[in-house]
Amino acid sequence: MFNADAKVIQRMVPLLQRVMIVDPQPAGARLIGELMRDIARSQVWVAETNDKAIRLAGSYDPHIIFAEMGPAPIDGIAFTRQLRRSHLAARYAPVIMVTGQATAAGILAARDGGVHEFLRKPFTLKDLLRRLEAVTLRQRDWVEAVDYIGPDRRRFNSGDYQGSLKRRSDARDTPDSERLAQALKILRSAIAAVGSDPEQAMRSMQAQVVDLRKCGMSVADLKLTTAAIDFGRVLDQVEKKGAPYDQALLTDKAAALLAYMPKDEAVAA
Repeated sequence: MFNADAKVIQRMVPLLQRVMIVDPQPAGARLIGELMRDIARSQVWVAETNDKAIRLAGSYDPHIIFAEMGPAPIDGIAFTRQLRRSHLAARYAPVIMVTGQATAAGILAARDGGVHEFLRKPFTLKDLLRRLEAVTLRQRDWVEAVDYIGPDRRRFNSGDYQGSLKRRSDARDTPDSERLAQALKILRSAIAAVGSDPEQAMRSMQAQVVDLRKCGMSVADLKLTTAAIDFGRVLDQVEKKGAPYDQALLTDKAAALLAYMPKDEAVAA
């Protein structure tokens, strides 16, 4: 197995050097830790509670996190949501949810909590390698909204793919039109949330400005690119003044960008 997938593993190794395992059960943590040391000679840290997991994430900035879904004192979904909404560098780290009791509701909750992949116990080495490949070599677009923060949910648990691991990454960037529409929808919802969740709304708006600027440059639309840059400057000024943010002002200043909203989406608003 290791010989057959040596090239794939070699490509993954640099992205697996720091591993955190969030699991109250020593046996489960030990198994994953030993496998990760065998695969990538990883450094491994173990947290038995959500609070300790957040502290370790801040101290060691793990490349990848394995989180047990539950039960208490661990709640892997709650931990992932807290991590995603934090200001830690590790907030972007891939999270693989591990559980022996996978239900449809649990899988959906994990996906909507910002988890990258779902690993059912008992699992094989091949199952683990598929998940690792999915989060390192086939990374998904990042979504920075208000109600959801994490990887694009449309390819959740792509590690279930049953084909050979000896292939190039099959990741496909979201097409420009889809990326543009999604960024505009998130921007609109973030502006609407500046009163209820100002911190995440601001972070979300700033992220969409980056995506919209990239979209404008990708399709050589100078007007879109300029509008994104201008709105980014507005956000910088507004953020310096601090919350509460002026929703009416933001709506007015975002008008040039929101004019790019697809007609069906604009009508739905």
